[in-house]
Amino acid sequence: MFIPPSAWFTGFIPDLPTPFDSADAIDLKAFAALCERQIAAGVPALVVCETAGEAPTLSPAEQALIIRTAVDVARGRVRIIAGAVSNSTGHAIELARRAEAAGADAVMSVVPAYNKPMQEGMLAHFRAIAGAIGLPVILHDAPSRTLRPLADETLLRLVESRQFVGLRDASGDITRPMRLSRRLPAGFRCLSGDDTTAFGFIADGGDGAISEVANVAPDLCRTIFSHVRQGRLQSARYLHKRLIPLIACLGKESPAALKCALGVLGLMSPATRLPIVPLDAAAQREVVRAFAAIADEELIDRVGA
Repeated sequence: MFIPPSAWFTGFIPDLPTPFDSADAIDLKAFAALCERQIAAGVPALVVCETAGEAPTLSPAEQALIIRTAVDVARGRVRIIAGAVSNSTGHAIELARRAEAAGADAVMSVVPAYNKPMQEGMLAHFRAIAGAIGLPVILHDAPSRTLRPLADETLLRLVESRQFVGLRDASGDITRPMRLSRRLPAGFRCLSGDDTTAFGFIADGGDGAISEVANVAPDLCRTIFSHVRQGRLQSARYLHKRLIPLIACLGKESPAALKCALGVLGLMSPATRLPIVPLDAAAQREVVRAFAAIADEELIDRVGA
């Protein structure tokens, strides 16, 4: 049965890392366990082969393998959003087609990095990707990585096609959901791509967050979202503040810090692929200390989950 993206592209959705073993191969067992842990926590979807997944270091065959594994683990219980990350439009199209063939429910396509395309170039890039596949397309605006933002007017031109169903906004601009709410089509979803400002983004009308910290604390993130939607902003703000030290660690050295955090939890190896390297000892200790802010097992109960 078809479920529209407006029903599942919402809440806190984890941007999953890609586990590697000691031989630099993908650890599919660990990856499957990460997927299952998030599904058990009640997430609506999983993002794979994107920012936290070290997508630029993955071969097309590896990406297809990761997507198929996520699809097989999910068994329809959650949706799989696959990154089609490349600053070459042709390569991005290849990745999007492979994602569709592997069973993904949607692709996520980011503004091309390094090339610094003008807005007309972004428009043509995204339209070419959408035209090559039959899947819904989620746009990813990450100016800190791409140097050029996806302008509001370009976004509004893209969403004239209903194939563009959502935006991952990593600009940190919490006013964007409110600014665009009356201009976007019904069912289009705007999610934060920045954990630091996610609370403000959602409180100002956003539909959720594509999140790294949700990998570590999925239940806490789900509670924050629920409290915001219920108008319990004080409780949501309190919980979000408890996450800030960990969010700061993750943002400083992503995704090495995320892998370190999940390693502390015994969920995966902290191994990364060059040019990313694992955290040094001092940074590892900082991540461990950040856990103290969310280590209270009764935290959620005390604020009325």
